Amino acid sequence: MPSSATIRTAALALLPAILLFVLMLRPISDVDIFWQLKLGELILAAGHPIASEPFAATHLGEPLPAVAWLGQAVMAEARLLWGWTGLRVFDALLWLGGFLAAGEAARRRGADPLAVAVALALGFALALPAASIRPQSFAGLGFGLLLLLLHAPGSLPRKALIGAVLLVVWQNLHPSASLAAVVLGATAAAGWIGSRLRWWDFDARLPAVLAAFAGLAMLATPDGLSIVAISAENARASVANGASEWFPVWTPINRAFLPGFAGIALISIAIAWRGRGRIGPLEIIPALVLLVLTAGAVRFVFFLGIALVPLLSLALMPGGVRRAFSPALLAATATATAAIALLSCTVKPTRFADNIPSGCLSDLRATGASGTIYAHSAWGGPVIDAGFPDWKVAYDGRYYRYPPDEWQRYHLAAAGRVGLDSLDRIYRPSAYLLKPGRDDGLIVALRSAPMNWDELGASTDCTAFVRRASTSPPASR
Repeated sequence: MPSSATIRTAALALLPAILLFVLMLRPISDVDIFWQLKLGELILAAGHPIASEPFAATHLGEPLPAVAWLGQAVMAEARLLWGWTGLRVFDALLWLGGFLAAGEAARRRGADPLAVAVALALGFALALPAASIRPQSFAGLGFGLLLLLLHAPGSLPRKALIGAVLLVVWQNLHPSASLAAVVLGATAAAGWIGSRLRWWDFDARLPAVLAAFAGLAMLATPDGLSIVAISAENARASVANGASEWFPVWTPINRAFLPGFAGIALISIAIAWRGRGRIGPLEIIPALVLLVLTAGAVRFVFFLGIALVPLLSLALMPGGVRRAFSPALLAATATATAAIALLSCTVKPTRFADNIPSGCLSDLRATGASGTIYAHSAWGGPVIDAGFPDWKVAYDGRYYRYPPDEWQRYHLAAAGRVGLDSLDRIYRPSAYLLKPGRDDGLIVALRSAPMNWDELGASTDCTAFVRRASTSPPASR
């Protein structure tokens, strides 16, 4: 009969397959992944980041920020090679990889395998509502590897060099190395202060050096220093346009997220308090910083879930003798994970969430329309992926792409307070793809102009209008 230690280690070894299966149940729901994949394809074809705007009709040729350019290219290559199914598996492995790296960090500190498994399950459950296919998955993996590096043995110069490379790659895959700078800086400062006050024995040199490298890595992209202004504008525009992930957990828009967040946060605090003698600043400070950041903006919950893994693993059970995975258990982990990936692809083939207007896009493509598609802004990405280069967009989900006056016009137009003639002069649209309940004013205006627009068919999810062949858009201003 297997020993208790073997059972505990096997539970940790097989857990990745279970978590992967849960991730593979997700529908594709992130609307921005569509334009990111198309941009990634352009990057692959060119062999370098795209420098000028290819998608937005009123901004064609303008400078294009290279935000997450490397992550977009890698994900585009995954879809080109393996289709949507392969991309789903690839993204799920990336997303899960950050948690597994954090779990390995705790295991290297001697955490009991069962404690690591419980911590992984709690952190995973906390972050799961935010799981979606997008380049942020690379950032989660980078953060998990950073935690592993902090906990791993090795000399300061060697670990600093590895960390510098990791942070530069992370920033180009997804522009969030600033998060590492904040977490590492807070860890170094708190660790140094705590050592002075004799709360713990802590060497703050590595997190301090890596915090400085993270700050430099933020500039190590094709955008250079301008990434700071781009990120600030994206944050401002995201809040102005009501992007839920930028709002605190207690706001009405995030009401459904609050119970799970509050429950797991309270459980984590209780576990950390009971096991406070076994944890130090490397576990406490990252989790505490990210708890505060997540309370202020839900978008940080992914990283909070990862940061909880070392904290809870070491707090749940006393550290013991480090147990190495045997080759047999490693093989079992790989085999089970691969089998689950294949099974989930069969049981749950690729499907798109209801917020993706797949049917309306197919109907619109069938009309042969070309030119500018004036779409509900969240649907600009699917429009780009479905129709570029024949289709351009009036708006899409890149909040930093369009200045505040354009967003004001967009919201007024959705309410029917901008005339169709004005939209014609600015965008020269060949079709509209609109969302009932959000674009009702514009839908009413188009239905009131049947001599110019044919409605393809309305539904509760989307409605499309195509310009009649007998009419043509006026000359642009």
